[in-house]
Amino acid sequence: MGILGVINSDPEIKKLIEAATGEAPKREYFPRFLSEEGDILEFLNYELPEIVLINFSDSQINIDGIVSHIQNDNLILNFGIVGIFSDKRDNEEALLKKYKAVNILTILDNYRLRTHLIKSIQIIEKNYQIIFQREFSKNLLEGASGSFIIDNDVLAVPLYAGIGATILAQRGLINPDHKMHLQLALGELIINAIEHGNCGITYEEKSMGMENGLSVVELVAERCKDPLVKKRKVEFLWDLQVDRTAFIIRDEGKGFDVKAHLRKIADQDMMSLHGRGIKMASMFSTELRYNDKGNEVTLLLKHDASVEHEVPTGFSQERIVEVKKGDIVLREDEPSDYLYYIISGNYSVFHNLKKVGSLSPQDIFMGEIAFLLNQRRSASVQAEGPGKLVLLTRKTLVSIIREYPHYGIFLSKLLARRLVRANDQNAALLARPAT
Repeated sequence: MGILGVINSDPEIKKLIEAATGEAPKREYFPRFLSEEGDILEFLNYELPEIVLINFSDSQINIDGIVSHIQNDNLILNFGIVGIFSDKRDNEEALLKKYKAVNILTILDNYRLRTHLIKSIQIIEKNYQIIFQREFSKNLLEGASGSFIIDNDVLAVPLYAGIGATILAQRGLINPDHKMHLQLALGELIINAIEHGNCGITYEEKSMGMENGLSVVELVAERCKDPLVKKRKVEFLWDLQVDRTAFIIRDEGKGFDVKAHLRKIADQDMMSLHGRGIKMASMFSTELRYNDKGNEVTLLLKHDASVEHEVPTGFSQERIVEVKKGDIVLREDEPSDYLYYIISGNYSVFHNLKKVGSLSPQDIFMGEIAFLLNQRRSASVQAEGPGKLVLLTRKTLVSIIREYPHYGIFLSKLLARRLVRANDQNAALLARPAT
């Protein structure tokens, strides 16, 4: 990973970050602290970072202006944000709601910064491709799935929930307004699996602990003094299909009587200490169901086909092409004197009349390889339904890159990543044993 961009001017936060990165294995993370707006924008535009730390409680930096720049020019939005905040000045949920349009994976207060910063970065690194690299998206017709094994660490849960929500938001499968709600709901369900499942903390025990001033973190830590409890894990799985995604959360506890618990929390307020996770998840999901044992919950969410990607600033004055189901957008063997930026819609790719893939807003561009290499189209593309595209001619793109030179860097990085991926796929094929 190397350089970490850190948008911060607070000297105390700087000390905490330096201490955390200094203790990292092999000292592999090097923070670059940025506090001047010009330096921040230059870093984001030209370094194209993968992870950026932002102190959302920094009153000396125009955070809203920086976030607006990121949001309005979504070609540079292909990175993850680890937020930092002061719990004396800001509220985590309020920040997630305010900055819902950008990729905030987790937010750490000063208390968690020293202990969880490196752990968070390592988790993001491990799962970077499935979270951010939209241009490597898997064909949704075949589905895509993944899983995470989570320790009984309540403070790390928001990051896993953030990954789950970002997977859908980055692919344009949910409305950005719903990302924060999904993130919070998944987090609550994972915490339930740790707290009530793996650690066996009952409704009554939690109430008593809270009355005595103990937090969930402290209650879980106390239970994890038992080696048998500590070694239990939570499995967090996601299964992405064409029209819906299922999130499955499974613990290693004894389970519980789901119906009895639902009756107990039925009349409680959403913000009650009990039942918040189930109520929040029920409100923001298409379906929520438990297995008979009570140690596995599935949150099912239908995709929102109406979501459109924002047009990057540099493309905002260009012609928008609206297509309908069945329209041929690109034809095989025709000259490639233009390409498209994909705002919305789903598209089928055909070679020799055989379907070989699909495209959507997560792929960012359509027809760029042949366009950049000045070759004829190698495939045809047909709209599967209504959609919008930005048409970019060669002359237009050159003019845009002159005005926004970081777009050229982005395109170069996109193509380099695709080349690396193609090489990895070829290596994997060559490594397969002969049949």
